[in-house]
Amino acid sequence: MATEMQRLVGTSEDDEEMGMDVKDEDDEDDDYEENGGEPGNASGMVEIDGGNGIGTATGDNRFQQHQQFPEQVGTPGGGTRRSRPLEEKERTKLRERRRRAITARILAGLRRHGNYNLRVRADINDVIAALAREAGWVVLPDGTTFPSRSQGQKPPGGNSTMVTSSSSQVASQQTQSASLRGVASGYKTPLEYNACQTKGVFMPTPSPYNLSTSSRSQTSMVGDGEAQRDNHPLVGGSMDNVDVKQIAELPPRLPERDLAGTPYVPVYVMLPLGVINIKCELVDPDGLLKQLRVLKSVHVDGVMVDCWWGIVEAHAPQEYNWNGYKRLFQMVRELKLKLQVVMSFHECGGNFGDDVCIPLPHWVAEIGRSNPDIFFTDREGRHNPECLSWGIDKERVLRGRTAVEVYFDFMRSFRVEFDEYFEDGLVSMIEIGLGPCGELRYPSCPVKHGWRYPGIGEFQCYDQYMLKSLRKAAEVRGHAIWARGPDNAGTYNSQPHETGFFCDGGDYDGFYGRFFLSWYSQVLVDHGNRVLSLAKLAFEGSCVAAKLSGIYWWYKTASHAAELTAGYYNPCNRDGYAAIMTMLKRNGVSLNIPCVDLHTLNPHEGFPETFADPEGLVWQVLNAGWDVDLPVTSQNGFPCLNRVGYNKLLDNAKPMNDPDGRHFSSFTYLRLSPLLMERQNFVEFERFVKRMHGEAVLDLQV
Repeated sequence: MATEMQRLVGTSEDDEEMGMDVKDEDDEDDDYEENGGEPGNASGMVEIDGGNGIGTATGDNRFQQHQQFPEQVGTPGGGTRRSRPLEEKERTKLRERRRRAITARILAGLRRHGNYNLRVRADINDVIAALAREAGWVVLPDGTTFPSRSQGQKPPGGNSTMVTSSSSQVASQQTQSASLRGVASGYKTPLEYNACQTKGVFMPTPSPYNLSTSSRSQTSMVGDGEAQRDNHPLVGGSMDNVDVKQIAELPPRLPERDLAGTPYVPVYVMLPLGVINIKCELVDPDGLLKQLRVLKSVHVDGVMVDCWWGIVEAHAPQEYNWNGYKRLFQMVRELKLKLQVVMSFHECGGNFGDDVCIPLPHWVAEIGRSNPDIFFTDREGRHNPECLSWGIDKERVLRGRTAVEVYFDFMRSFRVEFDEYFEDGLVSMIEIGLGPCGELRYPSCPVKHGWRYPGIGEFQCYDQYMLKSLRKAAEVRGHAIWARGPDNAGTYNSQPHETGFFCDGGDYDGFYGRFFLSWYSQVLVDHGNRVLSLAKLAFEGSCVAAKLSGIYWWYKTASHAAELTAGYYNPCNRDGYAAIMTMLKRNGVSLNIPCVDLHTLNPHEGFPETFADPEGLVWQVLNAGWDVDLPVTSQNGFPCLNRVGYNKLLDNAKPMNDPDGRHFSSFTYLRLSPLLMERQNFVEFERFVKRMHGEAVLDLQV
């Protein structure tokens, strides 16, 4: 039994040196005395720490060498423990304290300067795993590591088997796969594909915050996207160290809805961020043409593309270069696809998922060097050049123009340059960028300033123009002392309960807090109203859309702190999205909401304490829009390549049993990539497109 336990735990003296959870010798003595001199009571309970395969003991320090194990455990009847000299104890305590201090500094530096999301009690194994994931490798729960793109090769070690609840499951999938159009004989379904690389599934100790075991196992059965392979705790590889009792049977898939005959929802695919380079040239037109032809073959309705302000008007005010977009749009027209175009007035680069760098125009950056207050500013005085501050919407600080005038001139130039595409109906929608990432929100969570999930972010109202607006609002209210930002709202990575402003019963719900948050959110609504009213003028007769952000973490707390710093005044006792929807309705604008693919607690299962609820947030925003009869479009927030993710998108796009028969007006898939074009992934995508279009599929799980 001791040998088996030692093999399962597998710790070494070196592992102890890098760990942060080593007990002091004095703690051992206390445990020994509290248990009446029975070391067996102190060390008889062994658990797996965090599912990492590192054994810990609730009494004695850790397992030592196998020869010492029986001596330390003792017997229930009593016995004495091997004693150590007092000097040796003191040296051990000092050494361990030094190790902890050094390790703590290393981990703190990695979190702060290396952008690593490491748990509080991290060890060297977590650091190595983080490095491997950053390099694009897949790290399985047992530590097996392999390149993410080598899907067809199983990880070294272990045989290729899969535990399933029924041997007929794979057989039925093989029969069904033959009915899919355009599938070669060598094609494997997602279930078979995972079966080739998964030996077993490790079932961790359930948490009260986690999804049910059934639903999480469900996710692991189907083809996994790159992000899910990196993060999902149930995807197993070679797991020789896992006991047989820890291998669980996978339940059959949940039944799917039959969407044949349902309303037609157009499907668009977002093109890569760098499809147009900084010189406004089309990148790899031949390769893109091949990919667009493949999309056309599965009846995708069109594509979406960003028109970057920093590319088109890069060098001088009102000097626009549309050459790369002309060539791209001509290619799309020849394939008889439609276009959704984003007016992107923000920079690209520095946020999660950005793989290119597209700054704001050079002439804007020059103005910013002499007047940095044209950018959003946090309490520490750090300026964020991701987009222009809304405080200069009506300030002539951009070579004699206001920010709103600059946006309008850009949109009008686009409309005139591509008039024929509007007349022919090829441009089906124009989405207006209203803030960071093109979303109507404050840049409250900038990665470049150290923010990491699940931090609450910081208020962005400390440039001179925003403070001027705040002072004016405070004077009108009759409380000039309120012309300031909160001084107890924490920092970017604080949590609500750690602050005096966002904690339960905190200042956010006091007189000053309500005044400040009302002003802060109203500035957001006013900015959206100004820009969208001019957009409707520039694109008269065309569909215009605005995108909101899905700030779903801390949604289950009273203050909704992360939403408040982003400008959505949506605490538990107030609907923070109603005013935004009223503004969109007044301008005749469609609503674009992201994150409709997220399951509650799925995106960051390592952070159950964040009280995240993406499903609840999407449902609130969706109904707020539909309540005022807004057309609603959407897109996925994370890469989606498997059937479970697609089914989640379909459930939101076409709500079941909706009494008014409401559904999305269109859906945009993020985004076109080589991973999507892989055969097994693309077949699932084709199936998703058919169901969005209301067509029947032959392999429906009913």
